Amino acid sequence: MEDAFKIFTNELDREFGFRFSRSGGPGGQHVNKVNTKVELRFAVKASLVLTEEQKQILISNLAKQITQEGELIIISQGTRSQLKNKSEAVVKFYEIINKALKPRKKRKTKSISKAAKEKRLKDKKELSEKKERRKF
Repeated sequence: MEDAFKIFTNELDREFGFRFSRSGGPGGQHVNKVNTKVELRFAVKASLVLTEEQKQILISNLAKQITQEGELIIISQGTRSQLKNKSEAVVKFYEIINKALKPRKKRKTKSISKAAKEKRLKDKKELSEKKERRKF
């Protein structure tokens, strides 16, 4: 499974592109001169690595993060280094993809135990009796 994931990630690495621009935040003159902000762009619909089922899962689970053109855009501008921001964006990308493709666990409905039911009814009866005593 882990080897298959490495192949999967290596193939996906070829499918996304980067855009660089000037980053905001602290840094003074350095920030105004250097393009350190990184935008990782991945065209979900055009992917050759992902199956149609995986594409549909990504589109439905990441609907708010995917543009109208079908691109998933991840921005990283935390550091003053373009290389660090680039690697952070790639890590974020794989975390988001893995989380979206991970199957959700179905909730197991559990019945209330007999003891819990009895305790609830006992407490309810005691409260009812307490309120009844207040009337007289």
